[in-house]
Amino acid sequence: QVQLVESGGGLVQAGGSLRLSCAASGRTFTNLAMGWFRQAPGKERELVAAINQSGGNPYYTDAVKGRFTISRENGKNTVYLQMNSLKPEDTAVYYCAAKGIVTREYYYWGEGTQVTVSS
Repeated sequence: QVQLVESGGGLVQAGGSLRLSCAASGRTFTNLAMGWFRQAPGKERELVAAINQSGGNPYYTDAVKGRFTISRENGKNTVYLQMNSLKPEDTAVYYCAAKGIVTREYYYWGEGTQVTVSS
């Protein structure tokens, strides 16, 4: 079984920065493709950023392009989300997720961490 644990959430003023971290543990014998999702009150969960097994081919949703950066440590199933120029509309619960080895779909999920951006 794979467990994901997020950290780094909190309260920040508009225009500020925050870095989220996610570590995968358990029976992970290979690097996993991982991503960050978020869900704001009254809205559906959306994919914010993603990265492949080797740390390449990054993806960003249009709303965060140029402001957020996803990265990972080589040899470890640890992924980061650097968030700059934060806006109140970025307020949401952020979830770390990892794809299954065979299914190539997001299968493992963290519990989520709250990010609140004040105006």
